[in-house]
Amino acid sequence: MLAALLALAAIFTVISPAEIEPSFLHQGFVVVLSVLVAALGGGPVTEVVFALAARRPSRGANRSVGTAEESLLRGGMWIGILERIAIASTLWASWPEGLAVVLAVKGLGRFAELKQHAAAEQFILGTFSSVLWACAAYGIGRLLLS
Repeated sequence: MLAALLALAAIFTVISPAEIEPSFLHQGFVVVLSVLVAALGGGPVTEVVFALAARRPSRGANRSVGTAEESLLRGGMWIGILERIAIASTLWASWPEGLAVVLAVKGLGRFAELKQHAAAEQFILGTFSSVLWACAAYGIGRLLLS
């Protein structure tokens, strides 16, 4: 559904005449849509990254990074959704420094849990994939408005 809405926004952008500036309503639609895509699409992407990482043994051990069923970090799905909303929103607000604030708060909140190697690995993989997805959703939104 989100992909269909993103395609609709792209079609609307292409069809509208180039000399006409995108309307405030259209801009708002693209911004909200990109934040939704960032928030809701990042979870499946992160799960794919976890599955790919689990295929390779870690230092001779045949252990995998925790998945949604056996997560080492509780609340990861909700934290990820809020993280992606915050990242996409700070980028749309032209405040990229907000990305550092979001990541600092997340790191401080998980500090005690990150002493376990597997939890730290899950945290890094999840955070990187989540942040990259949110930045990509923002970037596609910017492309639709240009």
